[in-house]
Amino acid sequence: MPTAIKPKWRRSTLIHIFNDSYGAKIRAPHALVMTFLFRSGSLKDKLRAIVKATYQHSRNLAYFVFTYKGLQALQERIQGKSLPSQSFFAACLGGWLVFGENNNINSQINMYLLSRILFALSRLAVEKGIVPQPKRDPFPLFATLVWGIVLWLFEYHPHTLQPSLQSSMNYLYHDSNVWHDISDFLVYNKPRTVAPK
Repeated sequence: MPTAIKPKWRRSTLIHIFNDSYGAKIRAPHALVMTFLFRSGSLKDKLRAIVKATYQHSRNLAYFVFTYKGLQALQERIQGKSLPSQSFFAACLGGWLVFGENNNINSQINMYLLSRILFALSRLAVEKGIVPQPKRDPFPLFATLVWGIVLWLFEYHPHTLQPSLQSSMNYLYHDSNVWHDISDFLVYNKPRTVAPK
């Protein structure tokens, strides 16, 4: 059975190692696929972009966990006990310090969390009796609105969507209008330019 690690320097080192590893496992495959599907440039440029995105994701997760756990421990020490508010305030400050910069990686992480927060708060509202238990499954209505709104935004206000989502939707809904041959299913089916004669 695993035991708690007592020395603080060892614990903080392990936090960095675990979160660097976790961040790399999550970001590297995503960056690899998105870069080779949607990014132009040389192989060297693409590999550099993958490494940069993976490093930034891993580093930010490690910084956040270190900050969050440190602030939680500090509050618990000062107040003499563990309180729910400590988790909230530690995470708020960590989020502001680490994920407050508006860039592609932070946007993706924050939006990923937002969708899950909204789901969780909806469930919590039902559990606490704030919202009555739905008589029918609300998921079909949820799916209807999500897809209706996102496609309306994509077709008429694409600049409001995140760049990676724009790229994916362009590929699915606009680039699919162009057909060359079977390679379109295997490679990226962008319109091919004809070299001037």
